[in-house]
Amino acid sequence: MSEITGQTEAASAAAKSTIYFDGASSRRRKVTLSFSERLEIREDGDEGPLTTHWSYDDIRRADSPPGILRLSCTSAPPLARLELREAPLGREIAARCLRLDEHQAGRRGVAKIVGWSLAAAVSIVAVVLFGVPLAADRLAPLVPEPLERRIGDAAEVQVKAVFGGRVCDNPNGQAAFAKLMKRLRDAAGLDDTVKSAVLPTGAPNAFALPGGKVYLLNGLLNKAENVDELAGVLAHELGHLKHHDNMRGLIYNGGTSFLIGLLFGDVTGSSAVIFASRSVVEASYSREAETAADTFAIDVMHALGRSPKPAAELMFRITGKEGGSGFTILASHPLTEDRLARMTKEDRPASGEPLLSAQEWGALKGICGGTGKV
Repeated sequence: MSEITGQTEAASAAAKSTIYFDGASSRRRKVTLSFSERLEIREDGDEGPLTTHWSYDDIRRADSPPGILRLSCTSAPPLARLELREAPLGREIAARCLRLDEHQAGRRGVAKIVGWSLAAAVSIVAVVLFGVPLAADRLAPLVPEPLERRIGDAAEVQVKAVFGGRVCDNPNGQAAFAKLMKRLRDAAGLDDTVKSAVLPTGAPNAFALPGGKVYLLNGLLNKAENVDELAGVLAHELGHLKHHDNMRGLIYNGGTSFLIGLLFGDVTGSSAVIFASRSVVEASYSREAETAADTFAIDVMHALGRSPKPAAELMFRITGKEGGSGFTILASHPLTEDRLARMTKEDRPASGEPLLSAQEWGALKGICGGTGKV
């Protein structure tokens, strides 16, 4: 009795208008539905031939707003749709179309989606933690020198903008600084393509940029009590330059966007290099890179017949015992008692001539006393 009642309700509802889109045009057709071996769809008032029919096994539920049951058919045109607004029709469709929700994600489907989503998330994390650093390690030494200089020039523009766009230009101070850097370069096995300058800012720091650029900040120069203290820090920066640590840092901090730019040669105009060039001054090198740069500085100072210990004392004096805050040399040179102990162990009596005379050292200390220039 209940089955007969359900069919009667469905027939009554089917007699009311249902909207059909044939998938070939945007025309809304008012149709009636008949339930037989297949779902028969006829236009309202049309006593002529059958408009179309859908197999129950091919009917699927489509996305629809509340109050409307929207149906599609896998064997009909892709855009063909039926829109039903009567509950009895919906119940009849649900009873006959056993595969109505087959395309919807069930528990296994949801589990599969969650699983693939987690796998994608893990892949992204793996790329960030391992892929990009590995690419940076492998690619940094392979970047051609002209391209590295272009990157360095772009980074230099950003660095100068951060520090007011000026360099210290006292002639006597510049001559003394050039002499010191030449002695360090020669001992380090680097040529005169390495450029250097002193920037007039109170931050006690020094850093290197890709393309052979080394910057000393006046705040560090002011805190140095002798030329050996300063020379050891600059030799450390030349070590980062020699080992391409700055280029590696740019690739790592710039991430995949920088890698893509590097691949296609579009590095100087990209936002990645702007971000990375600023981060060169602030970001830390890895412990391995710092240790290698320390070793390089020790070797350079020994080659000059000077001790590396004063440089460690200068950095430790600035940062304090495992401390330091703000924009200081600690930002890019994490210093521990182990580093000071290591360089103290490498301390040797001076066997080479002073790197600068007392007069030259005084001139270097006053390099920012004149007017800076762009």
